[in-house]
Amino acid sequence: MTDMSRLRNSTQNQGEAWIGLNNNTDGNRTWHWSLPGVEYIQNDSSWNLNGRASWEHPGNCGRKRDKLADVSCDQMNWFICYDEMKKVNKTLYLIQYPRLNWTEAQSYCRYNHTDLASGLNHVDGEEIEAVIKGLTPPFNLWIGLFRDSWRWSDGSDFSFRYWDMELFNDEQSNKTCAMTLLNRSGKWSSDECDKEKPFFCYDDKIILIKENKAWEEALNYCENNYKRLVSITNPEVQGWVQETAKNADSPYVWIGLSYKCTLGLWLWVSDYVVCYEKWATEGKTEGCDMSVGVDRGGQHEWISRRNNETYNFICSKQ
Repeated sequence: MTDMSRLRNSTQNQGEAWIGLNNNTDGNRTWHWSLPGVEYIQNDSSWNLNGRASWEHPGNCGRKRDKLADVSCDQMNWFICYDEMKKVNKTLYLIQYPRLNWTEAQSYCRYNHTDLASGLNHVDGEEIEAVIKGLTPPFNLWIGLFRDSWRWSDGSDFSFRYWDMELFNDEQSNKTCAMTLLNRSGKWSSDECDKEKPFFCYDDKIILIKENKAWEEALNYCENNYKRLVSITNPEVQGWVQETAKNADSPYVWIGLSYKCTLGLWLWVSDYVVCYEKWATEGKTEGCDMSVGVDRGGQHEWISRRNNETYNFICSKQ
């Protein structure tokens, strides 16, 4: 949503403009989590595809009961919101009223919290069990799981979608390119790809250096050739780092976060303190010779590594 606000504010144009999302996949749908930065990884043990009620229809949205099932997105359910700002004891919230369809539930969570609950640590973890404890089964809950056949032109796996559901129809097979509707809060619809419209370009703000260096060497390289090692201060930057890290030649990539013994805290090279974080479970080890690498695979979480270990690294260009 921060990116959408910046995009709208970058132009006086109030019409339609192409963005880099297209549907040229012959209908091959892929599952995504609604929350940006959470990558979907198939886990068959979490699913019960035969567990739909007799009145439920197969579809492209995920709901949780005891396990997950794919059902019609038009179904009216309770839902679970996630709020990343409320970190004391509780980040998941059960919304029972009003019952909403999946798209309405997503909009509700994004407006009132952060997003629908996304990732297996949300939908299969201890906190959600505490949230739903006492509910009389069977109950159906929307979570932030959906599948579609749309892909970004740069090959990234970003799952953020901002469709204008009054105008967008995913079944219109001849309208396979996405556009932003600047006169409708920047929401998206689609059109035939051979039509001529204004369009938005972007420049990468970060770059992967495929050379293995110790953390201090990586820091000096970035400062001499670009700006600095990348600082991750929000989920959007984490998303770009995740996409970039996938192409690394080393199991981790250095970022600009290190432990400062004199201050007793983790500090970014840009002098920001850590507000947003994505530590791996038991991945945070404090020590005078420790800095942070992002895992190349999995959920691309942060893991403390010794400064003298050598990895690829990511520099900020701006």
